[in-house]
Amino acid sequence: MENKLTFHINNMAYTINVNDTLEKEMTKYLPVDRNVDTKELLAAYIRITQEFTQFKADLEILSDKIPKL
Repeated sequence: MENKLTFHINNMAYTINVNDTLEKEMTKYLPVDRNVDTKELLAAYIRITQEFTQFKADLEILSDKIPKL
């Protein structure tokens, strides 16, 4: 299901359409109930990037364990 999600960044509203799963992930580090500044937006991006990097490393470890055909 598509939802509209509005972020307030530096006193400007940005609305995007997302599904339920993406909404949960996006609001994990970036609040929708208050205005955030650029510093908070960058911090949220860095946290998500760190999470993704760890996920990618874990996936590569698992992939290396799968026998090659």
